[in-house]
Amino acid sequence: MPVTGGRRIRGHWAEGSPSRPLVTVVTAVFNGGPFIESCIKSVLSQDYPNVEYLIMDGGSTDGTLDVLRSYDDRIDLWRSERDRGLYDAWNKGVREARGEWICFLGADDEFLPGAVSAYMELARKNPNAEYLSSQIRWVHSSGYVNPSHGSEWNWRRFARSMCVAHVGSMHRRSLFDRLGLFDVTYRTAADYELLLRARGSLRAAFMPTVTAVMRAGGVSDQSTALAEAARAKVRSGGRNPIVSTIELWWYQLSFRLLPLYRKLVSTRARSESA
Repeated sequence: MPVTGGRRIRGHWAEGSPSRPLVTVVTAVFNGGPFIESCIKSVLSQDYPNVEYLIMDGGSTDGTLDVLRSYDDRIDLWRSERDRGLYDAWNKGVREARGEWICFLGADDEFLPGAVSAYMELARKNPNAEYLSSQIRWVHSSGYVNPSHGSEWNWRRFARSMCVAHVGSMHRRSLFDRLGLFDVTYRTAADYELLLRARGSLRAAFMPTVTAVMRAGGVSDQSTALAEAARAKVRSGGRNPIVSTIELWWYQLSFRLLPLYRKLVSTRARSESA
């Protein structure tokens, strides 16, 4: 049986308004003890007034539930039960979400102050948009930092690779109505695959603002993710299989060279700050 908690259990339901739509933030976690509290604090400290926070836990055994219980009166809903992985947890969050906008923040990621407000201002300026993205600060355990990862959505570029920063990016609820939920047969590329389904019809808006910090090292930081992305490009994005295979070879070579590149950049940064 699932273990649940949060404000909803006591009858408190988040609401939005025409001028300030409700934003649902979904965090999936499994044994996220080292970082989950920082993630929670970054969401609860947002200055945007209409935020609904849902946390889907995969049955943690490391003390994560103790952290969730300590924020029981501020999290809208948390649930702990076994799941089929990250994207299954995200799908559960989408089904529970009441917001007009839905975003996904990893248990080891953090929103920067004012992130949600900035996104909702972008939404106001782009009333027809169904996907909003920005930039993130990408931090690797080696010490390498990309201070502004992520670029504007463009179909020709997106069809080749995941050029947008998905962490914390906003999906209008109607986008899921149009495209469906995340495909749980993917372990690492379902966020990319979902947006590939829209192909060139995706109505997107972008702001060159860093809104979140992402700690690298999860499943999406593995070379196997490249193979999944190549499969998604063909099946959902209509990419030519031969072209996709050639791109895969190139990205795998680049991936093998990444550790050396990160070491060189980190060494240079330390020397410049000395």
